[in-house]
Amino acid sequence: MRSNKKGEKSIINLFKSLNIELLEDTPKRYLKMLSELTQYQNISNKEIAKSVDKIFPINNKTNSKDMVVVKDIEAFSLCEHHIALIYDMKISVAYIPNNFVLGLSKIVRASEMICKRLQLQERIGNDILEVMKILTKSEDIAVHIKAKHSCVTARGIKNGSSETITTNFSGIFSDNDEIKISFLNSLKT
Repeated sequence: MRSNKKGEKSIINLFKSLNIELLEDTPKRYLKMLSELTQYQNISNKEIAKSVDKIFPINNKTNSKDMVVVKDIEAFSLCEHHIALIYDMKISVAYIPNNFVLGLSKIVRASEMICKRLQLQERIGNDILEVMKILTKSEDIAVHIKAKHSCVTARGIKNGSSETITTNFSGIFSDNDEIKISFLNSLKT
């Protein structure tokens, strides 16, 4: 990352307002960290989908319409309210193929990219759902996220044991309780 003197000066002033003197290279490192953690801030879901698009048509040999689940994708993000870490995040994504299957690593990659924005956990799930619909050409998507929020664990209420769980369903996962329960049960194994 090239030098950003204006940004570094802003970091120095921010911490000075808190009566904190920083080491000489800290502002540059802090700016670099924020840049890495928000590198997809201004990239649309459509652009993310396009950048990771790798689908394979289903043929007679792989004519599966069974649920595909990628679970326990480890990720973290920054909460847009406090710029605090959403951490220990486990993302699980499922879809029912619709003439195509998606390269499995692409689900992980898209999830990680979506998390590298100032985010809300609820929006992360919605964004993953939207990208998965684009990538898989299927409406049948489920997303489950379990995470801890440092704005709850390290400040405010300071409760280290609470977790936030969000779910997002579309297509058959919204309409069919048996499929929804099957997905949720798959997360327990």
